This record gives sequence, structure tokens and C-alpha cells, in this order.
Amino acid sequence: MTASRATVDPIRIEDLCNPQQTEFQRAAIEYAKSRQLVFDRDQLMTAAVQRTGCSDFGADDFVARLDAMIVAVELDVGLNELGRMNVHDRLTRLLCQRLLFTDLLLRHPEIMDIELEPPVIVVGLPRSGTTHLVNLIASDTRFRALPSWESLEPIPAPGRGPGIDGVDRRYLRSMRSYEAQVAMVPLLRVMHDGHPQLIEEEIELQDLDFSSYTLEWLARVPTWRDHYLALDQRPHYSYVRKVLQALTWLRGPRRWVLKSPQHLEQIGPLVLTFPDATFAVTHRDPVSVIQSAITMLAYGDRVRRHSIEPDILSTYWVDRIEQLMRAVVRDSHLLPHDRVLDINFNTFMADDLATVGEIYSRAGLPFTDRARGELATFMADHPRGKFGQVSYDLQGDFGLDPDVVRKRFDFYFDRFPVDIER
Repeated sequence: MTASRATVDPIRIEDLCNPQQTEFQRAAIEYAKSRQLVFDRDQLMTAAVQRTGCSDFGADDFVARLDAMIVAVELDVGLNELGRMNVHDRLTRLLCQRLLFTDLLLRHPEIMDIELEPPVIVVGLPRSGTTHLVNLIASDTRFRALPSWESLEPIPAPGRGPGIDGVDRRYLRSMRSYEAQVAMVPLLRVMHDGHPQLIEEEIELQDLDFSSYTLEWLARVPTWRDHYLALDQRPHYSYVRKVLQALTWLRGPRRWVLKSPQHLEQIGPLVLTFPDATFAVTHRDPVSVIQSAITMLAYGDRVRRHSIEPDILSTYWVDRIEQLMRAVVRDSHLLPHDRVLDINFNTFMADDLATVGEIYSRAGLPFTDRARGELATFMADHPRGKFGQVSYDLQGDFGLDPDVVRKRFDFYFDRFPVDIER
């Protein structure tokens, strides 16, 4: 059984690299200009203290990483005022959440006694089916997962629970942001829907420790990439586990389903942090991954950058995807052979439930009738192409010959079960 696909005509973004901004987009950029934001570490930290009423950030080693992020953003002269505002607000939010997390642990040290059950961790290239797979498994109510709304504000402020209507205020804030994003860049949800109820990557939690690769998706920050790649990620993945313990304490269950493409280049720290996990590793033609990823990034750049610079964008991400692929080829032997499943993208798309059944078998988890029903309901409610389907053109939009790009990844095709997609 596989998810149904909505019948739609492919959407061609004719102004992808020479965007024609809407009046709404121009107004948002003008608003960002009016804020006159300054990327100053002390000001950011002070603002977070004032907003939360907390003052303990925990171990102060994160400050050097925050500084590195700030330097990298300041070096990105192509980022416009709205792009800078988004990053500035994100850093402030992360600092607030770090304060609230530290405060929660100080008030409830028993959180660290929480025993997490063996998780299922989805690892794979961006745009390779990881989002669909993690959402599918997360619909099984035996699992705990991280919905987008919770990834933005994982730790509630003390005394600020749901309102009288029973709805968490964090969810409502997330929904307002989502609706604004849909109005601003409507085709983004066609490529990657970020609805508050859908599952997000746990590296959003890692950035409470300012140590993930997420900033690379928001700005052109090669100095941050180099800083991040030089980090010993073991303490930062351990930090994520602690946040997961806190979220489990707030509400269960204790068996998590997690996912991130970043894990491809952090398999060592990932396995050390979650030694009992089952790993589902998705594989797809890197050309399909690259054209999808850079099209999505270019489309978003119309509101966050002064210009698209397709050559710079494509060069960076072809190199970056190659780095991820070389890392997984290098380190895949570290994954436990009896608890890892390599998943061909096209096989997965052809039969979602069969793939999930194989993952459950590796994890020693029964695929019950109830679970099958929950997954079937999710697929019915979220058909592929629900909001449309974008037509990609690597050659036409970015001047890249797919066969030339694919040749760079011969080492990957030689190692894993990957189909060429034309």
C-alpha cells in the first residue's frame, strides 16, 4: 500500500532566478528595514533574559558558537533585511529556549532519570523521502515525535500552559507564522509543507546548543559550515538527548522517532548517543535531491536575499551534498548491521507500508492492526502532491548538466541501492 497522489498539473516557477516580488513580499521587506536590527551577542542574550525572566544559560561554551554564527551572518552581504530579521529572531528564540530548558532542569532534576526507549532514527539526504517517512511512523501513537510547533518552542514558560480553550499558545503562535509563510511564499508548502502539526527535525533542539548545520539553509554562511564541521559533536548530540528527556517528561510516550539529513555526516556521535536505536537510511539519486533542494532554496531567497545568484547557490549545495554523501559512505559501517535498513527511494514511494514494516521488523516492534490503521489514516489525509507538484529543471534554471553532476557521485552509486532518475 502506498500513499495516494493527488492529480495535479506540474507547477513551473517561471521567475525562479529573476523573481517578481508581490506587494505583500515588498511590504514585509520594508517592515524588516524598519526594525534596524543589530547582531550583537550581548544584546541578544539580554533580550532573551528580559523576555523569559530567567538568567542561567547553563554551560557557557555555547557563546563561542553563537559568536561564530553571528560573524557568518554578518559576512553574508547578500542577505536582505527580511533574511537578517528571520535569523535575528531565530537566535533570540533559541536563547530564550535555552534559558527555559536550563530553568526546567534546575527545577526538576528528576528529568535526567527518564529512560528513553530505543528510538527509530531516519537518516537520509534532504528531499529523499525522510520527511514523509518520519511523519508516517509518527502517526503510530506508540511513538513520540517532534511536531513543528513544538520544535520552535519546545519548553513552555512556567505557568504558561494551554489557554481556557485547551489549546497551547505555542501552537497558536506557530500557526500564525505558518499562515504568514504560506501568504508570503505559497509554493514553499508544495515543496516542503511546514504545517505546525507535521514533524520537524530534532536538530532544531540541537540548536539550543548552537551546534547544528541549520543556519546553512537560512543564509550563505561558509564560515559557519567550517566551524560546525570542526566541532566534536558528541556533547551536542548528548545535549539533544537531554532535551528529548525533558520533552518526554512533559508528555510521553518514551519511544521517539527522529530524523535529519545532518546525521549523514554525524553517524559516529549519533550511534554513541543512541546506541540502541534502529536506523532507517533513505537513498535517492543525488541529482534529484540537488535540483529539488536548490529550487526550494532559490524560491525562498526571493524574500530573504537581494538577488538569487543561482551559480553560487548551486555550487555550494552540490559540494555540500557531496560532503554528506562521502561522510555516509565513510561511516555507514558504524551503524549496527542488525538494526539498519537501507531504503531505496523509489521502492519506498511504491509501497510505504511495506517499508515501514521492514523498519519495525528491524526494531523488534510489532506492526499491529491499530498501527496500520493509524498510518493509513495519515496517508489518506496527506496524499502526495496535496498542494501541487513543482516542475524542476536543473539545466534550465541553474545551467547544470544532470549527467555531469551525477558523475560526481559515482562513489555513492557504487556503495548503495540508488536508482538513476531522469
